Amino acid sequence: MAIKDILLLGNENLYEVCRAISKDEINKAEEIVKDLHDTMMNFREKYGFGRAIAAPQINELYRIIYMNFDDNSIVLINPRLEFVDGEKFEMWDDCMSYPGLEVKLHRYKKCKVYYKDLDWNDCILEPKGDLSELIQHEYDHLDGILAVQRAIDNKSFRINKNKAGCF
Repeated sequence: MAIKDILLLGNENLYEVCRAISKDEINKAEEIVKDLHDTMMNFREKYGFGRAIAAPQINELYRIIYMNFDDNSIVLINPRLEFVDGEKFEMWDDCMSYPGLEVKLHRYKKCKVYYKDLDWNDCILEPKGDLSELIQHEYDHLDGILAVQRAIDNKSFRINKNKAGCF
């Protein structure tokens, strides 16, 4: 559909809790997914990274996540996240809403996510490792939480010049 502006760190809409999308709004969901795809592919072309994006990052305050990696895409509508166990790992997280800034935080190694697909089917995904952290990151966006709010401490920030695009 269209390449949208990605909201940047500090934009108050990034801190809003998104609302669920109803089955009656599936056409709206399809439009948002197309915009998420176009926007993420444009970002990836410019900056060389980007595996997923959440609807609020393009100022659409709905519970939709779009992921694309290894030439596969996954759409999660109204996802609900559960943690399988308490096992976490430490990592450096980045985000399209603040390209170049990385944040050290903890994420769960495993999770379970229940969601609807674009055909309104009930789906379950049980990711581990990188995919688990990716879903947690995007899910946080739906709840108005940014990775910078999950930093381990006030020294858990760094600039990655390879991802900044402006350095």
